Amino acid sequence: MWFPCQDVTLHDLDAANAQPQGGQDILSLMGQMMKSRKTEITEKLRQEINKVVNRYIDEGIAELVPGVLFIDEVHMLDIECFSYLNRALESPLSPIVILATNRGICTVRGTDMTSPHGIPVDLLDRLVIVRTQIYGPIEMIQILAIRAQVEEIEIDEDSLAFLGEVGQQTSLRHAIQLLSPASVVAKANGRDKICKADLEEVRVLYLDAKSSAQLLHHQQGSYIT
Repeated sequence: MWFPCQDVTLHDLDAANAQPQGGQDILSLMGQMMKSRKTEITEKLRQEINKVVNRYIDEGIAELVPGVLFIDEVHMLDIECFSYLNRALESPLSPIVILATNRGICTVRGTDMTSPHGIPVDLLDRLVIVRTQIYGPIEMIQILAIRAQVEEIEIDEDSLAFLGEVGQQTSLRHAIQLLSPASVVAKANGRDKICKADLEEVRVLYLDAKSSAQLLHHQQGSYIT
């Protein structure tokens, strides 16, 4: 006999058991509408769900397909989050976890200790670190061209090359952020396509983080402390 397959995540099972449905009569429905209940996925509930899932896997009823959890700017997590990740990675039901950060040696949030990438050393020892390379001029221009196409912004090749140089000097994020204001300036001047002059104008108006920090350092006496 053939049975249809259904994809269900562990979170779906946790949420379904954390919010059991009441009766379907009119009084029960009215009660659910009038009184909202706060529910919580407790550790005990999660362990019970894991037992059921493991039994289904052993009996051949279900198959576990590991998911992928991507955490960007992982240095922003505090020590409690890292402790939870450490425990969660030990579970046989744990997904594949990918962490991304651009920090070097910095303080682990919630502590006084410093560590590479802002990640506790005990968790860092369990990771496989993939080294990434800085974007070159050609790669940066290609990325900027794709972003301009996505935002439906017209820009000529010379301006794109200049914007790539700006990205090399500052950051790719800052170069991308200049596209929208440059497009506004171009339209204000009666043009649909961004030219180099538009980029030069907005570059003076909008500073990147490093330039702003340098300006603040040189003019710190002019600010209220």
